[in-house]
Amino acid sequence: MNDRTMNDRMTTPWGELALTRFPEDPRERLRAWDASDEYLLRHLAERETPLSGTVVVVGDRWGALVTALAAHGPVQITDSYLAQEATRANLARRGVEPGTVQLRTTQDPPPERVDVLLVRVPKSLALLEDQLLRLAPAVHAGTVVVGTGMVKEIHTSTLQLFERILGPTRTSLAERKARLIFCTPEPSAERLANPWPYVYDLPNGIGPVSGRTVVNHAGVFCADRLDIGTRFFLGHLPGGEGARRVVDLGCGNGVVGTAMALANPDAEVLFVDESFQAVASAEATYKANGVPGHAEFRVGDGMAGVPAGSVDLVLNNPPFHSHQATTDATAWRMFTGARRALRPGGELWVIGNRHLGYHVKLRRLFGNSQLVAGDPKFVVLRAVKR
Repeated sequence: MNDRTMNDRMTTPWGELALTRFPEDPRERLRAWDASDEYLLRHLAERETPLSGTVVVVGDRWGALVTALAAHGPVQITDSYLAQEATRANLARRGVEPGTVQLRTTQDPPPERVDVLLVRVPKSLALLEDQLLRLAPAVHAGTVVVGTGMVKEIHTSTLQLFERILGPTRTSLAERKARLIFCTPEPSAERLANPWPYVYDLPNGIGPVSGRTVVNHAGVFCADRLDIGTRFFLGHLPGGEGARRVVDLGCGNGVVGTAMALANPDAEVLFVDESFQAVASAEATYKANGVPGHAEFRVGDGMAGVPAGSVDLVLNNPPFHSHQATTDATAWRMFTGARRALRPGGELWVIGNRHLGYHVKLRRLFGNSQLVAGDPKFVVLRAVKR
């Protein structure tokens, strides 16, 4: 058995599962699960009372949990298009019939009743808050609530959220740097208002979006303010004249694409992100500002599905983390996807931390890379498809 085969097999109390991330890459060294997934599954298998009723799994990173628990017909709730696609592939690989597991997004209505709630703690505390508040009305006194995460992902604030929204909360001992969270629901407790989405107006001096409204659903990067990287990018965007088809790639709350639409009302702007929360935010931001012109909002894997040679301008602030892992794989996929979709003469504009060295990748892929602007922390780069 080669290293790749060994790396994609997870041993569970219900057998060995072949699991991969999405999109599948034979060079990928990161697994589709971690010790916290294994810890939770061992705990569930050792319970004296078997799982019954409606099982809901929130934040399943790549479908490892619902694939293992498929016999219980669980409901998966995820903010990630990539996680949802990985789940589909992993379920099919196990031979699970379509429809056995319900695949829902964080933007879909939650189930009306939850008997077992399993929570893979997300990186975003705001997303955890939003999801617990949305699910709280469906939780009853007998609901089994168990969270899981790596020790470095579970903080006092994490436990306080469970306790404040659902009920008394405690943690397990750590095993292999993973920990479980046990919560006893108190449905009679006061129902808390959900503060999400968060809406604010931008200050003056930020180009076309000065004074404009921004809408952020929970989990979107820097949801309570304009992050400094985006602010820097907004100050150095291309004029956009003649750019008929513009893509805000990894759009987040959509403020960059909205700025381009305001500056160039004749442009068609495609907002795309793998986060359902992000695309909902981008659409809400765009509509809140009454922007003229045409826009499309798409949840997906970067530029996949965008016809080759159909785009004039791509604007991109690529992430360099995949959950807790630092990786440039996402940026590389975004850059290669942008090059394929751009017409000859089309341009990719990238904002990134200076130390990431994106200019090297752009020169390798496009044969050119120009520094548009920079400061001690960020650079704005421009690459042209020849």
